[in-house]
Amino acid sequence: MQLPPVKFRNIKVESEDNIAIVSLNRPAKRNALNAETIEELISIFSVLPRSGAKAAVLRAEGDHFSAGLDLIEHHQQGRTAGEFMQICLRWHEAFNKMEYSGVPVIAALKGATVGGGLELASAAHIRVADKTTYFALPEGQRGLFTGGGATIRVSELIGRTRMIDMMLTGRIYQAEEAMSIGLCQYLVEDDSDSRALEIANATAEAPSLSNFAICSTISHTRNMSALDASYMEAFVAGVVNTQADASDRLAAFADKTAARVRPD
Repeated sequence: MQLPPVKFRNIKVESEDNIAIVSLNRPAKRNALNAETIEELISIFSVLPRSGAKAAVLRAEGDHFSAGLDLIEHHQQGRTAGEFMQICLRWHEAFNKMEYSGVPVIAALKGATVGGGLELASAAHIRVADKTTYFALPEGQRGLFTGGGATIRVSELIGRTRMIDMMLTGRIYQAEEAMSIGLCQYLVEDDSDSRALEIANATAEAPSLSNFAICSTISHTRNMSALDASYMEAFVAGVVNTQADASDRLAAFADKTAARVRPD
């Protein structure tokens, strides 16, 4: 796996076998997302699909995944409406790179996963939370509005009415309740990093082309009519289901050497 040799200021990029480990690295700021961090995320997730990475773990240093937009930077910059719109578009660029790259991204969550931090987490394909994780969209309480894709991704995960409630009232979700409404798919007592890495390694066992289709096609269908989505699904299935790796695995199934799908 060939990761960029660039040393970033706000994130760390490491590798473990074929897994890229991307760490938010502003713990003193609760990993708040400033403009520079967003540019670094764009850089790494632009390169990742061509790096040979089979999957990625998105995690954070310190006690919190991300407290969202760096409000201090935003306040000090005194941005105009047009300038802040451009900032938001860069957030969309970063998160779209994650969601549509075709590389499975597993987010390891802990502590604050709020505002823009929740928008970042919602762009991952799988989210693992621990018992310290809490989710919120406090923008409404601060006279703000989401700008990094929450109206698309978070509302898709939990429904529009729950998202509106979170923004209007400052409601916080944690633990089993958060998982039950779709904010995360896995909940562990502690060490979400280890569980996320386990999941990343499990996804890496599948053919890269299959993972590419899963992690990009399903998201693209939200932008299409049902008829167009059906056509694209058939086209992608034609390509993926006839790949050499699929033939080998089907042969193993036919001769009963492949693992069967059974509950534990």
